Amino acid sequence: MLITTNLKEICFLILLINHYNIMLKYIKFILVLGMLITGLTVEAQNNASKFTDADIEALINKMSIEEKAGQMTQVTIDMILKEKSSTEIDEKKLRYAIKDMQVGSILNVKWHSYDLATWDKVLTAIQDVATKETRLGVPILYGIDAIHGANYTQNATLFPHNIGMAASRDRSLVKAGAQVTAKEVRASGHRWNFDPTLGVGRQPLWARFEETFGEDTYLASELGAEVIKGYEEKGLDHHEAVASCMKHFIGYSNPRSGKDRTPAYMSDRELREHYLPTFQAAVDAGTSTVMINSGELDGMPVHASKYLLTDVLRNELGFEGMVVSDWEDVIRLKLRAHVAETHKEAVRLAVDAGLDMSMVPLDYSFRNHLIDLVKEGTISEERLNESVRRILVLKRNLGLFDNPYTEEEARKNFNLDNYTEVALTAAQHSMTLLKNEDQVLPMKAGQKILLAGPAANEFTCLHSSWSFNWQGNAAEYYPKSTETIYDAMKQRFGADNVSCASTNKFEDPKNTDAAKLTKMAADADVIVLCLGEKAYAESPGVINDLTLDQEQLELAEAAIATGKTVIYVLVQGRPRVINSIEAGAKGILQAYRPSSRGADAIVSVLSGDFNPSGKLPFTYHRNTGDIVLYDHKFAETFTELAPGEIGGSGFNPQWQFGHGLSYTTFEYGKMNVDKTNFSGDEKVTVTVSVTNTGDRDGHHAVELFSRDDYASVSPCVKRLRAFDKKLIKAGTTESFSFTIDSDDLSFINFKSERITEKGTFSLFIDDQSASIRYE
Repeated sequence: MLITTNLKEICFLILLINHYNIMLKYIKFILVLGMLITGLTVEAQNNASKFTDADIEALINKMSIEEKAGQMTQVTIDMILKEKSSTEIDEKKLRYAIKDMQVGSILNVKWHSYDLATWDKVLTAIQDVATKETRLGVPILYGIDAIHGANYTQNATLFPHNIGMAASRDRSLVKAGAQVTAKEVRASGHRWNFDPTLGVGRQPLWARFEETFGEDTYLASELGAEVIKGYEEKGLDHHEAVASCMKHFIGYSNPRSGKDRTPAYMSDRELREHYLPTFQAAVDAGTSTVMINSGELDGMPVHASKYLLTDVLRNELGFEGMVVSDWEDVIRLKLRAHVAETHKEAVRLAVDAGLDMSMVPLDYSFRNHLIDLVKEGTISEERLNESVRRILVLKRNLGLFDNPYTEEEARKNFNLDNYTEVALTAAQHSMTLLKNEDQVLPMKAGQKILLAGPAANEFTCLHSSWSFNWQGNAAEYYPKSTETIYDAMKQRFGADNVSCASTNKFEDPKNTDAAKLTKMAADADVIVLCLGEKAYAESPGVINDLTLDQEQLELAEAAIATGKTVIYVLVQGRPRVINSIEAGAKGILQAYRPSSRGADAIVSVLSGDFNPSGKLPFTYHRNTGDIVLYDHKFAETFTELAPGEIGGSGFNPQWQFGHGLSYTTFEYGKMNVDKTNFSGDEKVTVTVSVTNTGDRDGHHAVELFSRDDYASVSPCVKRLRAFDKKLIKAGTTESFSFTIDSDDLSFINFKSERITEKGTFSLFIDDQSASIRYE
């Protein structure tokens, strides 16, 4: 009985266990299924929180004509601030702009940069009204000019202007500067940056020359693309990214007069050869927006050109992003260009050409005229839908529909310790040593140094445009840590060894007092003259003569007359002509606009703590009336002295494009090509070795040029096709390799087509050359 009972109990236990296992499996299944369902639900909820294309279409369908026209309207922050305040919001004006006028975008600052707390207060107030008090709750897209750093936020890190970054010939540095800029711009609450400037700097008189990457199309294309990657490649919704804005499409950088916002005259072939490729590279790099040229081409204002804004920009380049005007440029179709008889007609022309958003920015006339044009049937509502769709897509991509406020993750990225090191490295690599006679540089320890010139003891000139205010000339808004060259010189060489004849005001007449300099020079071994240009931006920087100011030239002549060793440091945004004083200087350092760590970078080169490696991104002209660029035609190298008597001084610059000295010496080996004949899609690999034959390490940039020996369009003497930069340690050799194909050797023909013709091409690296044939 006992055994039987135990067997029954055992059987019962087995059945119970089996039942339990089945139940356990069932429970596990239910739990897993529940988790899956919950996960799917959460994922669906997350997806629902993301604004989809369908959501955008639904929103457009809900919008009135007035709301659509409002989305296409951008006004300046002045329109929502109290009259006499730079930061205090006028609640009535704010609500009128956003609730009544339904504006879709606001831009920039009033008068000067703001601190982070002010930006947070301003932007929160704006988005509160937009998202909580309007019918549809569409967030505002805020745009900012952060041209070489987050220059409208106090205590931001600023980098050398593009002209200096181009001298570095360092793609990685350009991208690193853009990444820091993106972080600090996003930390300030902004997600749309009106940068980079992609006009090729082929008119050195132009007041915005410092914003360009110089005169070469390939160099500007490569570096401009790096900026866009630095801004956008993490994805626009990422807290370390901002939307870029390639500008100014197109031809803006070469006004015939040299004056800002004045007409340019060039053939379609020249436009496509030199000015279009930078924008194609930007589109290929993924730029989100484009700003339009404020000027005109061959009599056609670009803001009114359907050919350029639709046929070329969208249909040829494949640009799918949003098109914004520059400041007041729609209204100026009437006021300046006189191609529209009324403001209303100006709005029609711009929208018909392909404009998506008007930077009006001081009234609501664009919106009101656009509403009238749609209601009277002149512009279709579907045309508005196209632009509004692009605007809403950009807002969606930037994450504004999910969180229009400054992200907490973004706030943490402001003013990090490593940013100033990036700025210093960028500034150091931009420094371009133009002359070093008798190896006067680096300066010797123990020398008594006299600093003089308007740039010696004033730091706004080191930064210039877009630096804590529009003109960059308001020292009171700069970080307290900002140094002058004099400050940095004293720290490096000792206060007892450095004297200064300059005040902290660039235009102070005392800065060019020749008598004072002569007297102070008696106790000096060397005179360092800091010459150049004051801070300026856009039209206030217009000049009528490329020659350096007469007062500065006379100061240099006085320094030379002392018989002391004279060194020039040129702090300038364009190549001011100095041929009358060049011979009197033993050393000349081109510093450009080096910005936040500029003073330290300059002194690190003068002292020899850093070995200069910059190369000119432009031709430094010898005479103001002799503007011939490096990629000139053969005919430009000749001068006819008399009938039948031909001279060869047509191209005679002070220094050529690509010029730049080092404190060490480099020797090039033989340039090799892996094939001398190629065809179709075949590639040619070009290699060269470079040996550092000096006694100190140095960075060195190698540049590959080509020339079409004969072509149906007269070829240039040479064109830059590739470049690379490496650190070459003393006594070592580095190999450089470049790969080119037929596209790299192409040109625009008279039908405005890009082609590569069969024939021979010459390749050049330094003093090495080779010939290849395309068949």
